[in-house]
Amino acid sequence: MTGLHARIEFARPEFTLGAELAVKPGEVLAVLGPNGAGKSTLLSVLSGLLVPDRGRVGLDEHVWCDTERSEHVPTHRRRVGLLAQNALLFPRMSVLENVAFGPRAAGAGKAAARETARRWLVEVDAAEFAERRPAQLSGGQAQRVALARALAASPSLLLLDEPLAALDVDAAPAVRGLLHRVLREQRQPTVLVTHDVLDAVVLADRVAVLVDGRIIEQGPTRRVLTRPAAAFTARIAGLNLLTGAASDGGLVFAGIPVTGRTAEDLEPGKLEPGEQAAAVFSPSAVAVHRDRPHASPRNAVPVRINALEPRGDVVRLRAETRTPDPVVLAADVTPAAVADLGMSAGDDVFFVVKAAEVAIHPVSGGSSGA
Repeated sequence: MTGLHARIEFARPEFTLGAELAVKPGEVLAVLGPNGAGKSTLLSVLSGLLVPDRGRVGLDEHVWCDTERSEHVPTHRRRVGLLAQNALLFPRMSVLENVAFGPRAAGAGKAAARETARRWLVEVDAAEFAERRPAQLSGGQAQRVALARALAASPSLLLLDEPLAALDVDAAPAVRGLLHRVLREQRQPTVLVTHDVLDAVVLADRVAVLVDGRIIEQGPTRRVLTRPAAAFTARIAGLNLLTGAASDGGLVFAGIPVTGRTAEDLEPGKLEPGEQAAAVFSPSAVAVHRDRPHASPRNAVPVRINALEPRGDVVRLRAETRTPDPVVLAADVTPAAVADLGMSAGDDVFFVVKAAEVAIHPVSGGSSGA
């Protein structure tokens, strides 16, 4: 078996983590779930910081942990790269020395390690910071350096633990775009732990939803997030998602042009026409019309209403696109709007949203799969 393969049981007083997963070489698996679901515990077991009560963890032909045989390979021998919420750079080292640390620890000579570090700093657009100390970097700059440090050691497995959670709203899209570009070029399996659906949309080929220590749903990113099988997955998704081939100013979903604004800073790997992309917008940004609006710059998607759910001051309309491969969408409208349009389950309507409310994101190559 190639790639990462794990079967884990780990008991804690508050819950028991029980998970089975496999990640192919070059694939990114996003693990989504609420706080306390067991996401960080899962990463700790994969990295070797925790030993499961029962289970087996391996990479390719190497067995890292097998509780039946009392086998356990310590963290420092697993060649695991970690990018966490905080950059955790060594404060007394320069940026160049930080990135060269991994190759040096693996046995590379000083000159070779520095050459590797310089190459990775160029790759993450941080070469200009080589002689700075970590205290002289912004949060986004430090996270770029931390990514370079993680990859410079040529890890067999890459673990991303909420890598954008500590960044401000201005820095996060740029680093997310950088991760999208860099991860597409990696051949090791990657596990991304996040609570942000956008991280999964942009970075992950597949998604596993972890709740109370159990994986309740997993599969290709597009399928899980646009056709969630579990009610919890639908709630955490919380955003409307349409995928298709990128076009000038947006994308084409099932023959329907969808325009919006590009969310990630993708230079030098900008979003090219025809590349897979996702249009993301909030249910609160959707207006509902019986007929398609004419002579309007707004996006209009034909849908069929499945359910109406009262939610305090609004009614959430659950609907599916009237396309060959239907996608689940949601709209939050006022009770008055429901009454004025006389809407009920089974009605054909149009979900209409302004281009300014739609964010266009790049997606991982596998994210468009069914």
